[in-house]
Amino acid sequence: MAQILDGLKVSKEIKAEIKVEVDKIIANKRRAPHLVAILVGNNGASKAYVNAKVKDCEEVGFQSSLIKFPSTVSESELLEKIEELNKDKSVDGFIVQLPLPDQVDQEKIINAIDPRKDVDGFHPTNFGKMALEMDTFLPATPFGILTLLERYNIETKGKDCVIIGRSKIVGRPMSILMGRKDFPGNSTVTLTHSYTKDIEEYTKKADIVITALGDPHFLKGEMIKDGAVIVDVGITRVDNDSPKGYYLAGDVDFDSCAEKASWITPVPGGVGPMTRAMLMKNTIIAYKTSVYND
Repeated sequence: MAQILDGLKVSKEIKAEIKVEVDKIIANKRRAPHLVAILVGNNGASKAYVNAKVKDCEEVGFQSSLIKFPSTVSESELLEKIEELNKDKSVDGFIVQLPLPDQVDQEKIINAIDPRKDVDGFHPTNFGKMALEMDTFLPATPFGILTLLERYNIETKGKDCVIIGRSKIVGRPMSILMGRKDFPGNSTVTLTHSYTKDIEEYTKKADIVITALGDPHFLKGEMIKDGAVIVDVGITRVDNDSPKGYYLAGDVDFDSCAEKASWITPVPGGVGPMTRAMLMKNTIIAYKTSVYND
């Protein structure tokens, strides 16, 4: 049976480390790092995620602010608020929770964020620096996966890594990072997607499989080789007859894959908590490197 890559455990360790740093900052009579979240509309998943981020800020000692807009907000209103946050010297980093309503150009909003405060790591400047292996903010989910592999000392050098899904948020940056000259990295990376023929041909040969599809139980045990490392980024609500009325499912058929894998992430409790922890990590990096931080 596979050993568990416990994202919940590691995320708690990381937040505890950040709290030690923040306690020292405050002891030196300096202000705490400040993270702002912008939430548009009433999407249940977005609200839950932002509320969890606010709770994380409290745990590590950050100042946090939540700015809410109705789903009818105009693009110009959002851009005005972003420009205000860009200029606010008391704000170290901020995020705009996605997705955004149809009347708002998501790319325009992301591009308007000052790259020095882009703790989500989505701005083209930060994405480009990542691709060039320069110091920058990494997107939180890929950053969390790298950190999880590092903390468990999972060997990646020279390994065959297959990534399923090519989103700008996970799959594409993950493919770049797993191929970088660093640890974790130095892998031979194959990026698969909806047009890839016979994905199973690739996953059966892979030493590491990272799946970010949003397709419950897609990856079955017969699709991987013995000893593979499996990282499951997917999380989908699946209706059932439980009191909640649903359960959370990953892209991986956990039971069949766990019989063959060497390491595997659970859902929930794997990549999700790491994503939130790395947002905290990016925020304290922004605080420590900010040109505004006197």
